[in-house]
Amino acid sequence: MLAALSPAASAEPLRIATWHADLSRKGPGLLLRDIDKGTDPDIVAIVQGIVTMDAEVLLLSDIDHDLHLVALTALRDRLAEAGADYPHLFALRPNGGRPTGLDLDGDRRLGGPRDAQGFGYFNGQGGLAILSRLPVDTHAVTDLSGLLWRDVPFSRMLPEDTGTDVQRLSSAAHWNVPVLLPGGGALHLLVFHATTPVFDGPEDRNGRRNADEVQIWQHYLDGALGLSAPDRRFLLLGNANLDPVRGEGLHDVMRSLLSDPRLRDPAVGTDTANWPTPGPGPMRVSYALPSVDLGVVGAGQGTAVGAHRPVWLDIDPPP
Repeated sequence: MLAALSPAASAEPLRIATWHADLSRKGPGLLLRDIDKGTDPDIVAIVQGIVTMDAEVLLLSDIDHDLHLVALTALRDRLAEAGADYPHLFALRPNGGRPTGLDLDGDRRLGGPRDAQGFGYFNGQGGLAILSRLPVDTHAVTDLSGLLWRDVPFSRMLPEDTGTDVQRLSSAAHWNVPVLLPGGGALHLLVFHATTPVFDGPEDRNGRRNADEVQIWQHYLDGALGLSAPDRRFLLLGNANLDPVRGEGLHDVMRSLLSDPRLRDPAVGTDTANWPTPGPGPMRVSYALPSVDLGVVGAGQGTAVGAHRPVWLDIDPPP
């Protein structure tokens, strides 16, 4: 079932959604194997959840990447068999599992999952992917994922942090992906998946990196990265791994983003994930934040598979 936060008030709105669904495995090819089997209970539930949600555009923020998008295509085919067609796919190689050649975690061994640009047992683990019924303007995509952490404005990376010359900011990816609207023009999807702010020590490396992965969007919109950024018709979408109040992390960064006057928050105070005891409990970590010029006519969530629920917005198609 979908739990609506506000009723749709416009004919034929565009539903845009994000889901941190568990579509990552600990080895290359294992996701494709599980999709092809057709019996994996989580994948069966995820497919049904996507069909029920019926979004025009869906961002998946934890899906393994392969060179020719074979696993993503297999998932698209499963969805088509279930009645949900997504003719347009988009994904780029993420930073998850991308080797750095350094011992970033200090265990005196190279090539471990914490030695990669983003945590990963193999190259491409836990990336981002977009399923869309709207065409994707692939030639106009902006990929911020190669930015070094030390080079972002007001970076929280410390001189004593390992890998200052190679460590990228993005643990998975940061993209601006334009999708073409039915009436012309584009809707810019600012998509990302930030690292979790835990699993480190008193140096708080993950917490600092998480904060900068969230805050980079404000720097981008400010023009501080020297890149062209949209000033309207955009939607920030993905898993920030940061609640405004609860759990670990630098909460003021999330509160700053939520209060940015260029954005609106149609789902104030809602939880998007739950890690039962001994976990941290319910928290808000996934977000769909439209620019203020977009008309929001509905917002809601789908049924959780694992810890995370899908999050969606219905927006009026911009004229």
